[in-house]
Amino acid sequence: MTTDATTTSPTRAQRLDRLPFTREHGRLVVGSGVGWALDAMDVGLISFVMAALAVQWSLSPTELSWIGSIGFVGMALGATLGGLLADRIGRRQVFALTLLVFGVATGAAALAWSVASLLVFRFLIGLGLGAELPVASTLVSEYAPARVRGRVVVALEAFWAVGWLAAALIGYLVVPRSDAGWRWALALGAVPAVYAVVVRRGLPESVRFLELRGRVDEAEAAVRRFESAAGVAPVPSPPSRPVPPAGPGALWAPDTRRRTAALWTVWFGINFAYYGAFIWLPTLLVASGFSLVRSFGFTLVITLAQLPGYAAAAVLIERWGRRPTLVVFLVGSALGAGLFALADGDTAVLVTGMVLSFFNLGAWGAVYAVTPEVYPTALRGTGSGAAAGFGRIASIAAPLCVPPLLDAGGTGLVFGTFASFFVLAALASWALPEQRGRPLEDAAVQ
Repeated sequence: MTTDATTTSPTRAQRLDRLPFTREHGRLVVGSGVGWALDAMDVGLISFVMAALAVQWSLSPTELSWIGSIGFVGMALGATLGGLLADRIGRRQVFALTLLVFGVATGAAALAWSVASLLVFRFLIGLGLGAELPVASTLVSEYAPARVRGRVVVALEAFWAVGWLAAALIGYLVVPRSDAGWRWALALGAVPAVYAVVVRRGLPESVRFLELRGRVDEAEAAVRRFESAAGVAPVPSPPSRPVPPAGPGALWAPDTRRRTAALWTVWFGINFAYYGAFIWLPTLLVASGFSLVRSFGFTLVITLAQLPGYAAAAVLIERWGRRPTLVVFLVGSALGAGLFALADGDTAVLVTGMVLSFFNLGAWGAVYAVTPEVYPTALRGTGSGAAAGFGRIASIAAPLCVPPLLDAGGTGLVFGTFASFFVLAALASWALPEQRGRPLEDAAVQ
């Protein structure tokens, strides 16, 4: 009696899911994470540049708001286009391209001669930044073994804290030292353009993407590379059938519209609260009477609380599951924002800021772990990019909303508003599918 090989042989995705975490997984996480950290460094630098330019160029709150927001206009467009391209030309290709775009544009921004020129460069930077994050998390999630996938993606997202800390250090050590300090800070942000070459040559393409495009030999070679690292003998997989990428309209098909609406709401709420708070934080501290250097020092310490936030989320996301972890960290973020609104005195500002930073960045780690799991492979890049793109609308609006909120009710109203958006995101999180320990292919099952 013969056995049908297609019913007994594991698929390439199953072969990847069965592997232990190997040095190849580590290389992928670190390789993608360095790009992620450089992204965070660029986003974080603008908050320190804004505080310096407010003094040097005598900018109004409205001009500062646009400097903070224009990059997110580019990010909204970049995330949407990057997701679409990732489902068509590949995750790795788009990742490398985005690093090149925002690295070159950041270096050019160091030469800005006016508010208008800086706005143009910040928009171009945003195009690259916006596309990179959902594409990188999609690539990593498609290689990570199912049982630790959430933890691995949170570890990737933790590189954001590394990049933001680098921005805080550059802001503290470089920006205040001279009138040209902000230019030197932005010049350092050109590093991603060089790193793009490393990404293009060193990182593997997604096996699931390669199979959908009919590039089975490349897919098999990539799987065997990871199996070799684990000391596992390769097992032939059944033939895979090429599948065309799904269009954006599939996000609102009957079997996906509920999860799309929930995911977009979560992204909108967390973007509004996070970027509204942290883009303006150094400037708000200066306006409250802190010196520029002291403001940057406080921001640096508050940023340090991001690292244990990520670590806690990485542990809990595989123990509690995606939804409970995301909800707890979003509610904790709301509590931190509310306490910051009531803070009176240096110690209170520092402690409540650290609480907000801890929970908020843990929530970000959970969001990035959840997002690639919501959609099937043919729609994963498009869906992740569209959710990130919609969220960037909030990151555009939030910095612009801060000045009128300050005028209407001061810092208390500003951070009370941020707390309400965290609560909105927490409520929406319960409508997301729970994929802990399940193969990515189960994302297609309602």
